[in-house]
This record gives sequence, structure tokens and C-alpha cells, in this order.
Amino acid sequence: MKEWLKTAVFYEIYPQSFYDTNGDGIGDLKGIIEKLDYIKSLGCNAIWMNPCFESPFHDAGYDISDYYKIAPRYGTNADARRLFSEVHKRDMHILLDLVPGHTSVDHPWFRESMKSSVKNPNQYHHRYIWTESAWVGLEGVTNIRGSLSGFCERGNCAVNFFTTQPALNYGFYNRDSSKPWQIPMTHPGARATKEAMWDIMKFWLSMGCDGFRVDMASSLVKNDDEAGTGIITFWQEIRERLDRDFPEAAMVSEWGEPDKSLRAGFDMDFLLHFGPSHYLDLFRVNPYFSGKGDLTEFWKYYAMIREKAGEQGLICIPSGNHDMDRISFHLNEEERKLAFVFLLTMPGAPFIYYGDEIGMKYIADQPSVEGGYERTGARTPMQWDKTLNAGFSSSPEKNLYIPLDKDENRPDVMSQMENKDSLWHFIRHLLELRQSNKDLQNSSSFELLVKGGKEEPLIYKRGKTWVAINPHDKEFLIKRGNGLSPITLQPKSWFIG
Repeated sequence: MKEWLKTAVFYEIYPQSFYDTNGDGIGDLKGIIEKLDYIKSLGCNAIWMNPCFESPFHDAGYDISDYYKIAPRYGTNADARRLFSEVHKRDMHILLDLVPGHTSVDHPWFRESMKSSVKNPNQYHHRYIWTESAWVGLEGVTNIRGSLSGFCERGNCAVNFFTTQPALNYGFYNRDSSKPWQIPMTHPGARATKEAMWDIMKFWLSMGCDGFRVDMASSLVKNDDEAGTGIITFWQEIRERLDRDFPEAAMVSEWGEPDKSLRAGFDMDFLLHFGPSHYLDLFRVNPYFSGKGDLTEFWKYYAMIREKAGEQGLICIPSGNHDMDRISFHLNEEERKLAFVFLLTMPGAPFIYYGDEIGMKYIADQPSVEGGYERTGARTPMQWDKTLNAGFSSSPEKNLYIPLDKDENRPDVMSQMENKDSLWHFIRHLLELRQSNKDLQNSSSFELLVKGGKEEPLIYKRGKTWVAINPHDKEFLIKRGNGLSPITLQPKSWFIG
């Protein structure tokens, strides 16, 4: 494990909603640079920034048209280089969001691939997954969401997410030999796609970024086996190259199966809000920290993946992200404090979604912006103070990327920093405690003592340090033995020591 990852605490930035310096209503890279000292003052020493590359923004930048160019609305490549430098001056690190599974339909690769044919193939013939006929479908192909049909003469093209996001072709692990368009992973076309993505990674690492959060990391190889053999092999080769050329570079995966992703060479994997992780049991669906839930199934899954993953990497539990409603939608401030005790004392690198540290609200029923749909309500502008547009932008309100929270009592950074009892100060205190106590850091040992079942407290040990959380309305007496004094857990309280 890279030395810097052992104490990394990440702050996720959705750049278009963070801080606007030029008054166009959209956040930018210069805005992030201006707020680096704020992020460090909170206690975070690493950043994950959502996509910032050139894009038509049908999916908020996850539909890339030029991997080598910062989108003009955010700034320039020179601004990115300066951002990386300013991050490093503060002994911090930054991950870019890599989208290797698909591009925009506006990407030059796709435009050239559309022109190719079986009789007259060009160099981008196999850059995407085409069936070669409008009358041949993609039924039975795993790891795709659908297809583009009738888009051009070539026929059907697989897509990974929206129909504006054609799937890049890294080959098929199990292929139907009667369908020549299902090329193996060793095919020169599939290898060319891999080399193209590696060149992109090298470009930004050489520019100064510290690694990548990889979008839909398990989606690249099609018709893989249940064990993920194909995709694991794919990423292991990338990991070997990183270790050779950029040994301090880190990779965190959007995968949700740490037993596979960590074996594939990723340093970290998230527990996701979809799939089998029971992440939602923590903070969102009958959330445990509201006193209503039960973590029994969560711990079954967590124990299973820790056993499979071993000590290979970090399993990360985020406060939220740009794809789900905010934690404040389900928990009040008292309950959120208990949730952050858990988040900031667990193994793995913590991830705090921008604004969660001040309790920003999820704004339901927002009009969809750039393919956000119901996710849009978790992407509203950061609330810095009580000035115009909550200090986010000097733009007229009608030009803001997403409308602000209209509540006149909305939380903001300045107010929370002035209030010593605020959620912001509580999180800052927890992060100071985490960094000063090696037991609480990312790779220290973990032992579950009381699993937080229905009407139970949650108790675990990190090294010799006990963590106990009681979200319920009754008191618990915890006997510890070994000469340690018992713990009296008052209702809605916590203990670390």
C-alpha cells in the first residue's frame, strides 16, 4: 500500500457545483484551488474530483469527447496542472475520475468508427462493439445497458449507460465464435483500446495527478465469467504498468466487490448504494443510525468481503456521492453525528461528499440537469456563506448550474465554522482524532464486538481503541473486562477510547 493512502481522508468534489470564480454560474478549477485551504482545514488530505474533461454533458461529464482536454467551462489544462501543484504544496493528493468504459457519441473515435465497415475497416473499426448489421442484436451480451440502433450504416452499437455513451471494446472473455464481432481480449483491436486508455492515464499522471477513481470499473470486458477472470486480468496488467512507471499512483474502483477489485490491483473499492452490500442499511433505508434499523445483514456481507479480500487493500464507506440522495435526507443532525463517528473510525479511507460536512440537504423534485434526473437534488451548489447565491457564484441566480436550496435557513460553511457545536466542527474533531490515533487509521485492525442488530448498540475495536455507538433511546452498560472500566452509553451517544 502506498504510504500516503494509510492516512488518506478523501473529499469528493463535483466541480460544476463547488465554487465559481468567473461568474458564469458553473464551478471551475480555479474555484477548487481557492478552496483547497478550506478542505485541508476540515481535515481532509485527499480529493476525488468528478470528471472535468471536454464533453457535451449529456451525463454531467461522464460522456467524454476529449480525454486530453479540460472542459473549457472548468478552465484549461494549465489550470489542471496548477491545481495538482497547489494540492501537493499542501501535502495533499488528488484523484481524477477516469471513465474507461465508454465515450460520448461526439468523441472522434466514435465518429471514425461509424465510418468503418467489414469490407473497408479503419483503425477504429473495433474501438466500439458493433454487431455489423442493423438486424443483429446484442441479446445475451453481459455488462451493457442497451444499444444504439440505426445510428449509422454499421448497425447496432453497445452502450454502457445512456444511449449517448457507446461502450468501448476491450474484448469478450467468453465469445460466440459464430459472431465475429465478439472479438477476444487478445485481439489487436481490443488491445488498441487498452493502449489508448493507458496513454490517457499516463498523460494525466505525468501532468501531476495522483491516480484515478475508475467509473464502472468492472464493466469493460464483456461476457466475463462469474469470477470476473477477464476484467481482473485486464486491471492486473494496468496495475503492473502503474507500479513500474508511477509507483505512487492510486486507483479506487466503482465496483462494489472488493474481493475482486482489490485482487485486480485496485488500492480501494467502495461499498456501493446498489448491489449486495447493504450500504443503504447504514444511512438511508431504515437507517441504523436513526435508531430504526438493523446492521445484521450489513456485517454478514462486510465479513465475507474482508475475508475474501484479505489485507490487499482498503474497503471504503462514503458519506454519499453524486449518484444518491444526501445523508441529511434520512438523518437529522444528531443522527448524522453518530453516523460520522462510524464513518470516521472504520477501516478504509473515508470519503466525504462535498457539503455533507455542513448537512446540505437533498433537494427533491429538482428539474433534471445534464442527465441527473433524481440525482440532481444531490448536486446543488455548495453553500459557503449567506451572501449572494450562498457565496457559490456572482452569476445571476437564473444562470446557476443547478438551482440553490431555497430555504433561508439552509446551512452554510461560514455559519458552521462560527458555531463550535456544529456538524462541521464535530467532523473536524473526529478527523483530528483519527489522524492522531494510529488505531483509527485506514489499515489498522478491526474487530466487531456487538453488531448493531435491532435495538442493539454498535461496538467494535480498532487495535486497542474501542468505538461504541448508541442510536437508540435507551441506555446501555458495556462491560469490557481486562481491567478496563465499563462504558455507559447514554441514549443517542457515542464513545471512543
